[in-house]
Amino acid sequence: MRTGTNLPRVGGYNRAVVLDTVRGRSSVSRVELAEATGLTNQTVSNVVRRLLDEGLVQETGQAPSQGGKPRKLLSLRPDAAYAVGVHLDPDTTVAVLLDLSGRVLRRRTMRTSTKSDPDRLVRIVSRGVNALITQSGVERSRLLGLGVAVPGPVDRARGMVLDPPNLPDWHHVHLTDLLSQATGLPVVMDNDSTAAAIGERWAGGADRAGSFLFVYMGAGIGGGIMLADSVLRGDSGNAGEFGHVVVEQGGTECHCGGRGCLEAYAAPYAVLADFAARHGRREAERLGLALSPERTRADWRSLCAAAAKGDQHAVEAVERAAECIGRAALTTVNLLDVRLIVLGGEALHGIEDRVHRAMDTWVNGQSIARTVRTVSVEPSLIGDHVGAVGAASLVLHGAYTPGWHMLHDDHAAPGRVGTRR
Repeated sequence: MRTGTNLPRVGGYNRAVVLDTVRGRSSVSRVELAEATGLTNQTVSNVVRRLLDEGLVQETGQAPSQGGKPRKLLSLRPDAAYAVGVHLDPDTTVAVLLDLSGRVLRRRTMRTSTKSDPDRLVRIVSRGVNALITQSGVERSRLLGLGVAVPGPVDRARGMVLDPPNLPDWHHVHLTDLLSQATGLPVVMDNDSTAAAIGERWAGGADRAGSFLFVYMGAGIGGGIMLADSVLRGDSGNAGEFGHVVVEQGGTECHCGGRGCLEAYAAPYAVLADFAARHGRREAERLGLALSPERTRADWRSLCAAAAKGDQHAVEAVERAAECIGRAALTTVNLLDVRLIVLGGEALHGIEDRVHRAMDTWVNGQSIARTVRTVSVEPSLIGDHVGAVGAASLVLHGAYTPGWHMLHDDHAAPGRVGTRR
């Protein structure tokens, strides 16, 4: 059923539109804001007055005079609000503190394990988050909340991590409640790849405006989708499962229970297992591969390094993975019709050129709309810690980014972090 809205919600939406426009520019006048947003000069003036009162923007000088009254310039106040983000990866958890502009002020890395039970991991994360805040010197009253990026699938409405294949001991964990109790902060959670896409949009500003597919490669492979500056989550909050696009019908069994998924062919653990099956343990040991779950990250680095040096078997292994990623990208681009794919994640180190080339070949060579648009493939603007930055951006994005949620009741849906003043 369609629902209407009311004037207070329209006012909140306009406020977010103006703030987002200011955030995307180094400095801007009220007249330029009116031109960019389509709002009247009076509406912009009222919104700006409110933003100044709240301390979210500041006047930073005057534009050169063009014969009339000099225009005052406005810019974002990065220290107006902060957010903490945590990316739970199976073997390493990263926490960051972001200011309102999306700049990382502090970072902390915590060793975790695929065998970490939820209670133990919550204790590790809460200690790390509290230490991060204390060391930064930021007042807790300026912290909007804590964002958490986790492997899917998730139930955002209930703040629950369901049964992530990469965390086998986790089953229907109410993570947001546990972390909120442990840290004393409001907590919001999302799929790690969706969070990464939001982080890329928030920190990337005008360079990441519009629509793009974010492909994240870490312990597994995921995808986040931005369409017309809005995140696509799907009805259950689990859209963008790029790693489970089928690339081989009836193929290798995936740890999600399906067959032929991209992850079963291109995730680091899968590529390493296939390498051992094809060439044997002696060949694996020649490249320094331990082939144990605890050593997957180190083994993957060794395999990619060997490929970079031209080792034939290593090159073949990563090329097969890149081809599978390219095929999955073709399917996804045909469905979404985006002009940009962004690549991120630590596991791409050493193979990003191969993945880029495979994606470009498949997407721009075979996609249905290839004659009317070219898809660009670009590296993340954030870097390795895009998952953690994305987690913190969940908080900032939810509080300040204009979207349909601001015009409807779901703005106050469970799991959404609100502003705290």
